[in-house]
Amino acid sequence: MRNLDITTLRSFVAVADTGGVTRAAGFLHLTQSAVSMQLKRLEELLGLELLDRSGRGIALTASGEQLLSYARRMVALNDEVIARLTDQAFEGEVNLGVPHDIVHPVIPRVLQRFAASFPRVKVNLMDSSTRRLKEGFSRGAYDLILTTETDAGEGGETIHQMQLRWVGARNGSAWRQRPLRVAFCRHCIFRGPATAALDAAGIVWEMAVDSESDRTIEATVSADLAVTVLLEGTEPSHQELIDHGGSLPRLPIQQINLYGDKAPNSPLVAELAALIRQNFNNLGGSSATLRAVC
Repeated sequence: MRNLDITTLRSFVAVADTGGVTRAAGFLHLTQSAVSMQLKRLEELLGLELLDRSGRGIALTASGEQLLSYARRMVALNDEVIARLTDQAFEGEVNLGVPHDIVHPVIPRVLQRFAASFPRVKVNLMDSSTRRLKEGFSRGAYDLILTTETDAGEGGETIHQMQLRWVGARNGSAWRQRPLRVAFCRHCIFRGPATAALDAAGIVWEMAVDSESDRTIEATVSADLAVTVLLEGTEPSHQELIDHGGSLPRLPIQQINLYGDKAPNSPLVAELAALIRQNFNNLGGSSATLRAVC
């Protein structure tokens, strides 16, 4: 009878989630050699190659992909049993605020891992605009917030950067019209930088729609009645980055900033902040996998 070890399965899941042994070791607070040894033992136990090491990175083999779904369930069940039958788990509540456009894919991963480590802790996730999140944070409504800004404000820490891009309808022509018709939510943090760039370039523009609703903006742009500005990689599937060949001004890089980790009111806040920081860092320099509504 051969038995799978939960610690080894946890390391395997971490490598699959983070894309490498080094990152997994940091997440698990283990040495790289310890994680590599656990993976080797797992492969020897099963008599299968679980990782494809032929390329520059690490990828799962077909057997590894099959094992991954089982491993996730076994680790989750193990953690659930420990949490329910012992009184050693943390209890508490953390309020996290995140802008609409950077919720995916990082935040679901963070919440999943945080819940596995602290199953008795409730995380209240609220999405809103950067302006409203900062206002709420100043009132104490949030323990942690993420923002999208040109620069980090007082107490903020930049954890990632993404390029702002002009976005329009697929195969659209609204970007060619003058005056240029633009569409932004009233509280959109990108509105100021975009219109300032147009003014600096001497491009006449007009507000096609001025709404509180993200869906209204999305519908207007998708109908090719206006253009808008989004973080590169967050455009919906029915919109596209505008290949304007220099007809529109270049937009600034936006910083993804974290607020609330300077003086956390509990160890839980610090743990959640560390997971957020780590997962954004795992994105590297690419933002292409991020997607959102607005």
